[in-house]
Amino acid sequence: MENSNKSLNLSNRLPPVIFGTSGLGNLYVELPFEEKVAIVRECIKYAPGRVIFDTAGKYGAGLSLESIGKSLSRLGVAPSDVLISNKLGWYQVPLTTEEPTFEPGVWKGIKNDAVQKISYDGILACFHQGNTLLGDYTTQLVSVHDPDEYLAKAQCPEEEEELYRDVLEAYRALADLKAEGKVVGIGVGAKNWKVIQRIAKDVMLDWVMIANSLTVRDHPKELVDFIEELGRNGIAVINSAVFNGGFLVGSDYYNYKLIDKDTEDGKALYTWRDKFWALCSKFNILPAEACFNFGFNIAGVHSVALNTTKAEKVRVNAAMATKEIPADFWRVMREEGLI
Repeated sequence: MENSNKSLNLSNRLPPVIFGTSGLGNLYVELPFEEKVAIVRECIKYAPGRVIFDTAGKYGAGLSLESIGKSLSRLGVAPSDVLISNKLGWYQVPLTTEEPTFEPGVWKGIKNDAVQKISYDGILACFHQGNTLLGDYTTQLVSVHDPDEYLAKAQCPEEEEELYRDVLEAYRALADLKAEGKVVGIGVGAKNWKVIQRIAKDVMLDWVMIANSLTVRDHPKELVDFIEELGRNGIAVINSAVFNGGFLVGSDYYNYKLIDKDTEDGKALYTWRDKFWALCSKFNILPAEACFNFGFNIAGVHSVALNTTKAEKVRVNAAMATKEIPADFWRVMREEGLI
C-alpha cells in the first residue's frame, strides 16, 4: 500500500505506562460510574508523564469511550492534557438481544451491541462515532483493532486475501485522517505478532501494540529481534498483557483461556509459575514487578499498557515503571531456565 505520510517518531513522547480501559467498559464486572471516575482520577494523578488512555469501540460496545469522556469532563481535565488512543473496527448499535452478539458473557450491564466495520468507510464511521462518544475529547492515536482475529475468520486463502484487502483499505482511511491533521499517529494492535509484521511491511506505522506475546514466560527470539528492528526504524512499541492475561500474577487463565491442570502443558505452566513466584519471594519482588520490568526493558519497547478495575491499583501499577530489579534476580532466572 502506498503511503506518502512520514512516520511520526513517538519514541520520546510515550510515557512508560499507558492506561488500558477495558474495565471502564464493564469487562467481567459492572463498575459504578463513581468508581470509573476514581480510576481516571488516579491515572491522571500517577501518570509517569502525559496521561495516555488506550480504548476501543469494542470495550463495552462504546461504554469505555463514554466513560472516559464523562469522567474527564467531571474532573475538569483539559483536552490538551490527555492523549487518547482508540482502536477502531467495532461500531456501536442498539442492543436488541438479551446478550451482546459480539462477545456474549464478557461485558456486564451494557446497553448497546457492536458490529464489526473494517473497510475504508467502516473505519471512518468508527472514528467519528468514537469522538462523539468521547464528548469534549478526541482521539489522537488510531489503529485497526485485532486485525489478526479478523483475518482468522477466513475459510480459505482467497478469502483471507480479501479480508486483508479490507484491512489495508482501513489503513488507507487512517492515513487520510493523518494527512488531514485529524490524528497524530497510526498504529496496530494484535495478539499474533506475525500479523503485525505483515502489516508493517505494507503500512507506514507510527506505533505497535503487541499483546500476550512478549512476556517473561514467552519471548521467542524472532519476536525480540522484530521488536528491536521496529525500534531502529523509529516505530514505538507498546507491550500489552505482560502478565499473559493474568496467569503470571495469579489467574487460572493463560492468555484468557482457562488452563486444564490435567494436561502436560497445564502442569508445565503451573510448575513454571511456582518456581517464578518462589524466586520473586526470595528476592522480595512482586511477580507483577518482575513481569513489568522484563516486558519494559526489551530493546525497542517504549511503554507497557496496564489495566485495572480498582482505583487503588493505579498507583501500584504506575510505580512499577521505576521499580529496580536486582541483576542477580535475572541471573538466577537464567540459571534456573526460567528465561
